[in-house]
Amino acid sequence: MRRVQLGVEYDGSNFAGLQVQAKGERTVQGVLEAALAKIPGAVPKITAAGRTDAGVHALEMSLHYDTEDTIPVERVPLALNALLPPDVRVRWARPRPMDFDARKSARWRAYRYRLLLRPEPSALLSRYALWVPHRLDLDALREGLGHFLGEHDFAAFANQEARPTRRRILYAVLRLEGEEAWIELVGTGFVRGQVRVMVGTLLEVAQKKRPPEDIPRLLAGKNRAEAGPTAPPQGLYFVAAGYRPWPAGR
Repeated sequence: MRRVQLGVEYDGSNFAGLQVQAKGERTVQGVLEAALAKIPGAVPKITAAGRTDAGVHALEMSLHYDTEDTIPVERVPLALNALLPPDVRVRWARPRPMDFDARKSARWRAYRYRLLLRPEPSALLSRYALWVPHRLDLDALREGLGHFLGEHDFAAFANQEARPTRRRILYAVLRLEGEEAWIELVGTGFVRGQVRVMVGTLLEVAQKKRPPEDIPRLLAGKNRAEAGPTAPPQGLYFVAAGYRPWPAGR
């Protein structure tokens, strides 16, 4: 038996999320495990570094599976991509020791939220970015974003989360890319719905509905009802997971 790590890209538009659902909805895990089931010797069970909800995308979701097949690891992407639908693609494969765990071994996870800032909607980006036609105060958004850095209890930014809600944000930056603004976040882990609620709250800051200084109050208060709405899923991307410490000072 050997363990293989994959980097997987997917368009989440037509998925009910990454994890298998009780009612049999189409999921990323479901189609990947169906493909693995067609490879003799592969165990059709994956473990992913993170989770994504319906409509959320991934640039490079890290996951692992176990197998006794004899396919050279460099040919695993070719073999799996021949069995996968076009909205899921394996970008790379690497051999890993059996004690590697795509979820438990991860030291950090990175997300990006894309905002399309222009008066007119896009014919091409409606499923891949949130269109914001009105003017935003990006300086206020950037100030609010900075308050998330460090370790906090994110109970006010969690949706239906049963796990402990204390997490550490290592990197929080607003980048401007042409007509888009990207909210980039790296953390040791994230609670359910955290990034989208953070974005929904930051958009209220950028629309002058609340001041940037409201973020520390929300973190301290731990009341989900006082934070902003959950931002739509199409702007959110799982970017990557890292297995070494996040670089100091970055």
